[in-house]
Amino acid sequence: MPTGPGGVYPGQVTESHLTLGAPEGNRRPPVPGGAWERGDGSDPGTPEQGGGCTPGRPASGAGRWARIRHRAGARAAELLPGAPYPLRELPFDYPPKVVLFTDLAFLVIGVVACLQRHEYFPTALPLIALVLLFASVPTYVLFGIVPRPLPLVAATMIAAGLFFVQPVDSDFAPFVLMVVIAEIAAIAPKRVSITLAVLAAAELLAFALLGQTLWGDHSLRTGLPMYALGIVLGWLVGVMLQYQRLFLYQERENQAAQAAQAAAAERNRIAREVHDVIAHSLTVTLLHVTAARHALTSDRDVDEAADALVDAERLGRQAMADIRRTVGLLDSGPSAAGVEPGADDIPALVDDFVNAGLPVSRRFSGDLGVVSAAIGLALYRICQESLANIVKHAPGAEVELSVAVAGGSALVRVRNTIPRGLPAQLGRGTGVAGMRHRADGLGGSIRVGPEAGGWVVRAEFPLGDRHAGATGRDRLRCPISEIIADHDARPHPEPGRGDAIPPPSLRPPRNE
Repeated sequence: MPTGPGGVYPGQVTESHLTLGAPEGNRRPPVPGGAWERGDGSDPGTPEQGGGCTPGRPASGAGRWARIRHRAGARAAELLPGAPYPLRELPFDYPPKVVLFTDLAFLVIGVVACLQRHEYFPTALPLIALVLLFASVPTYVLFGIVPRPLPLVAATMIAAGLFFVQPVDSDFAPFVLMVVIAEIAAIAPKRVSITLAVLAAAELLAFALLGQTLWGDHSLRTGLPMYALGIVLGWLVGVMLQYQRLFLYQERENQAAQAAQAAAAERNRIAREVHDVIAHSLTVTLLHVTAARHALTSDRDVDEAADALVDAERLGRQAMADIRRTVGLLDSGPSAAGVEPGADDIPALVDDFVNAGLPVSRRFSGDLGVVSAAIGLALYRICQESLANIVKHAPGAEVELSVAVAGGSALVRVRNTIPRGLPAQLGRGTGVAGMRHRADGLGGSIRVGPEAGGWVVRAEFPLGDRHAGATGRDRLRCPISEIIADHDARPHPEPGRGDAIPPPSLRPPRNE
């Protein structure tokens, strides 16, 4: 596996100050002599360290030993759950208890191998081998040295060689090579772990031949196939652990990407709602204000102007309430619930435009009450956006609006004439894109463009059995209920087809 800049493995964190077993926000500053220690060998030093060192100067002997003792306590406590000390992360974010577990395995195997060689006592070779096997925990606790592949394998192979020069029957010593290869395969790239596994197998073969030639011992050679198979199994276990960590990282990245996409989709949805509300309300309000100005300047009709201004004020207040409600959808709790407009509110919407001076010929057929809340909202917003666009881009045009609910579908059609001098081209604004998104999200279809000397917006939505029970008047909605409604209205692939369902989220393994 390729390493990143500085030879860091994927997921490796060289230094962290997380509080073990505590929430992420509950953190403590680094322990003196630990993460604050400078890379040049100097140390800030504090009176509590026992030396009262001047910042930037090397610590005294007493202060240095005090720091070592303090660091030893901190590192040892890292191996216990809930210890609030700085954590030096292992490659692939393995918890520090992995060091303790592997060294306990080395200790057990080493002790058994030493006891098997009791006939060679008082020789010190087995004890030296045992010290080499158990060196990673003291070096990690006292000096914070994270185990690395080459030093680990070198120390283990030397220890195994010291054991092998004193051959015994049913030797336990070769098992240390299996453990170290499993550990290396879990933290190192495959090319490194394979190379070191081959070296370990070569050591076994070499000492098996030397034992037969120099000492006339056949025990290691007899068990060589079993030991070699153990090295292979250890390597497979380590690789499996490494792939598990890599899959975990990929799952985290997928979850982060899905969260970002969901947040972007929610922002776009809120933006569409705000756009629809503001576009409609401002358009109709401006029509009323224009009518009031015209009444005052041309006809001197104060009563007509006052009525137009009252309607404009009413629509302005309604727009403010709609904006507050729409922005309130950002709250994910039940308190965000509000009443959304639906299909049976379309006649009142058309009345607002007619009262503002837009000539609209309307036609409604079928029972609008059987339309589901999600589709009813889409029909309402499409009518709202279409009429607002006509006022802005085709003033003076004649408008025909029809809504039909029949045959298992809901159809809305808005057509307007194109006044002379206006280009008949497809708009590129947010409104048309929002209408297309609503139609696509509910499994419907929409067509926007010129037709027979006019401009037509035509949208059709399938109703189906699942929409028959829900009425347009039942519209207490919140973000979660709207998402569920949109999800239910989408076509889903049959089981065993389409994209695979992603696995459930994995609990982050930090400080396990």
